[in-house]
Amino acid sequence: MTARVHHSVAEIPCAQWDRLAGPANPFTSHAFLSLLEESGSVGGASGWSPLPIVIEDQAGVAAAALPAYLKTHSQGEYVFDHNWADAWHRAGGNYYPKLQISVPFTPATGPRLLLGESLELAEPLLRVAEQLCEQNELSSAHATFIEPAQLPLFEQAGWLLRTDTQFHWENHGYASFDDFLAVLSSDKRKNLRKERARAQDGVEIRALTGAAILPEHWDAFWVFYQDTGSRKWGRPYLTRAAFTLLGEQMADKVLLVMAFIGGQPVAGALNFIGADALYGRYWGAVIDKPFLHFELCYYQAIDAAIALGLKRVEAGAQGQHKLARGYAPVPTWSAHYIADPGFRRAIADFLERERRGVAQDQLWLGERTPFRKG
Repeated sequence: MTARVHHSVAEIPCAQWDRLAGPANPFTSHAFLSLLEESGSVGGASGWSPLPIVIEDQAGVAAAALPAYLKTHSQGEYVFDHNWADAWHRAGGNYYPKLQISVPFTPATGPRLLLGESLELAEPLLRVAEQLCEQNELSSAHATFIEPAQLPLFEQAGWLLRTDTQFHWENHGYASFDDFLAVLSSDKRKNLRKERARAQDGVEIRALTGAAILPEHWDAFWVFYQDTGSRKWGRPYLTRAAFTLLGEQMADKVLLVMAFIGGQPVAGALNFIGADALYGRYWGAVIDKPFLHFELCYYQAIDAAIALGLKRVEAGAQGQHKLARGYAPVPTWSAHYIADPGFRRAIADFLERERRGVAQDQLWLGERTPFRKG
C-alpha cells in the first residue's frame, strides 16, 4: 500500500473515487468535488486548497481516500473553532494552516472516510492525515459532519469527538403533505396551512430537476444566491461557474424550487437529491413575501421527499425556526486531531463540557416539537 497526497480530486480517476465514496451522498461524489475545483470555488485565494489523501494498492488503484483541504481560515465549515484558534495564537502557536476533512461549504452529514469495502484501512488513512500534520507543522486536523456509522472509526483512532445540533424532517411513510400534517397538534397544523396559503398567494412555484433546469434558471438563482451570500458570509462561497457545471454535470441530482410572479423568477431554493435524503443548501429572493422562505425551503422539500420516497430532509445548519415546521433536533458530529498534547487536553476538557450543554439543549428542543403528544 502507498499513501499519496494529491492537489485536486480531478487528478484521481472518477471511477476509482466514486467506487470508494458510494452512490448515496451527492457531495462526496467525484463530480461535485471536482466541479468545486474547476469552477474556482476552492483553490486559489479561497483558503481551501485541495489535498485529497489516497491509499493505493500495489496496482496503483485507490483503495481508500479522504476529501481533505489545507485551510488558512475557518470560514465555510459550520463547525466553529474560532475560539480554539484564538487560544492557540495567544499561547504563541500558529493554528493556521490546518487540515480540513470535509465537503467545502456543505453542512450535510456524509462519509468522510471513503473506504468502499475496506474498513480495515480507516486507521491507516487517519494515521496518514496525522503524519501530514506532524511533518508540515499543522496544528490540527478536523473531520466535520461525519455520518454516525463512521464515528467509532475516528474514536478508535483517538480523535476527539464533538457534537452539535441540526433540524431534520423525518419521513414516517407519509403518502402526502396532509398525512404529515395529521400528526401535528391542531394549532400547529392550522399555522402551517395558513403559512403555505399566504406564501403561495399570487405566486407560481415550480420544482425543476434534470433537463428542466435551463440556463436562465441558473442566471436567476445566481442573483438570489449572491444576495443571501453577501448578507450571511460577506461574499458568496460558490462562483457563477459552479452553477453552470452543476447544470451540466449533476442536474439529475439537483432539485431547484423556483417562485415566479407574472412569469418572472423572484425566489429560489437549491436542493440536492441523495439516495435516502433531500439536502437543502441555498436560498435567495428579490422580494420580501411573508412565509415564502418557509414554503420554498421547508414545505416544498417535504413535498419532494414524500414524492421521491426519501427518508429525511436535511435543511442545513442552524435555525430553530425549523422546529415549528416539523423539523426535529438531531445530533451532528465532528472529529478532531490536535497535534500538541497540552492543547489537546484543553480541547478535550472543553468538548466534554460542551457535549453536556448540547445534550441538554437537544432535550429541551425535543420537548417543543409541533407533533401531537401522547
